[in-house]
Amino acid sequence: MRSWFSDLSEMTLRLISSLLPLGFLLLSPVQAQEKKPVVEKSIASDPREKAVPPTRNTTTGKTFEEELRKSLLALGYKVAEQVQVGTRPNGSKHMIDLVATKGGHSYLISLKWQQTSGTAEQKVPYEVICLSEALKQSRGAHRAAYLVLGGEGWSLKEFYLAGGLRRHLSLDQQVEILSPETLLLRAREGKL
Repeated sequence: MRSWFSDLSEMTLRLISSLLPLGFLLLSPVQAQEKKPVVEKSIASDPREKAVPPTRNTTTGKTFEEELRKSLLALGYKVAEQVQVGTRPNGSKHMIDLVATKGGHSYLISLKWQQTSGTAEQKVPYEVICLSEALKQSRGAHRAAYLVLGGEGWSLKEFYLAGGLRRHLSLDQQVEILSPETLLLRAREGKL
């Protein structure tokens, strides 16, 4: 079974190859990091022992971020990671995953990865609100904001990608929810 990351790497190489002279290859395929099994003790065998809470494996989310960062760099964008772009509605610092810049325009890119069913999709509406607020606070410093959904564990992915959230939220600044493939295609075509 092919991984999503190998598909992304191949797609990235095809996109970049179309931009480069024949016979010159800038990138080699990036292999997704293997998941390392997490050994957990979830139930204490001795009542005096404390149970160790399960840990989250964020390896795939970090790999997803790294793949998109490298792809954007290869397409000629400057990319900054973990940039503070204002404050969230609750007053906390808003750190954005990626800020891509090209041709004097910058774009806010927030990434959400969900390989198996979980809580990431419940965070999507709040993240859209935060991105809209970041655009408003920037007073035109950023041209657009995108929330990119990766992984196969989304039950609401098609709803979000089809713009289903728009009818439920009235925002000052519109935020687009995209697949990684759509983001990279737009980046290649200069239409972010």
